[in-house]
Amino acid sequence: MDKRNLIKYLLIAAGIFSTALGVIGIFVPLLPTTPLLLLAAACFMRSSDRLYTALIRHKVLGIYIKNYMDKKGIPIRIKLFSITILWAGILSSAVFATDKLWLRILLVTIAIAVSIHIILIKKKD
Repeated sequence: MDKRNLIKYLLIAAGIFSTALGVIGIFVPLLPTTPLLLLAAACFMRSSDRLYTALIRHKVLGIYIKNYMDKKGIPIRIKLFSITILWAGILSSAVFATDKLWLRILLVTIAIAVSIHIILIKKKD
C-alpha cells in the first residue's frame, strides 16, 4: 500500500470514529457533537466523496454541519439548555468524580470556556 492510500484510509477511519463520537455526543452532554461532525466532514472531504456526501445529506447529522457552515447560529433556548446541561455535568463531575483540586479547577475552566463559546455563537433568527 502506498503512502497516499494509507493516508486516505486513515482519514476515513478518523472520519468514521469522529462521526460515531458525534452521534454519541447528541446524547452525552459533555461530548461536543458539532465539532466532531465537522472533523468527520473534513476527513471525508479529503478522502471519500461518497462518505462526505452521505454525511452532509444525512437528515439528522447533516443539519449540524449545514447550520455551522451557513453561520445560522443557535436558538437561545438551545443555548440555555446546552449551558445548563454542561454545568450540571461539569459540577457533578467536579464534586462527585474527583477530590483533586487541580482537576476541579480544570473542569470549571473548561465549562467557562465552552459557555463563553456557546454564548458568542450568533443566535438563530
